[in-house]
Amino acid sequence: MLLYSELKCKDVINIRDCKRLGRVEDLEIDECSGCICKIIVPGCNRLFSFLHAEPNIVIPYKDIKQIGPDIILVDIHC
Repeated sequence: MLLYSELKCKDVINIRDCKRLGRVEDLEIDECSGCICKIIVPGCNRLFSFLHAEPNIVIPYKDIKQIGPDIILVDIHC
């Protein structure tokens, strides 16, 4: 089992370009099955969002390749 508090502390890495996307900010969960549908990572420069807000990165669960002790590996086009 994995708690949300553990999931949100992991860095999300895109295996296509080896870039760090950030950390999990939110989840989309299917309320009928209770399964995670998507993870949501804040867009770039979230700290300075008042200057130039980037949209959140929404990653479907099927694009998550591995969840390790410290990182989540995903395969997405950015």
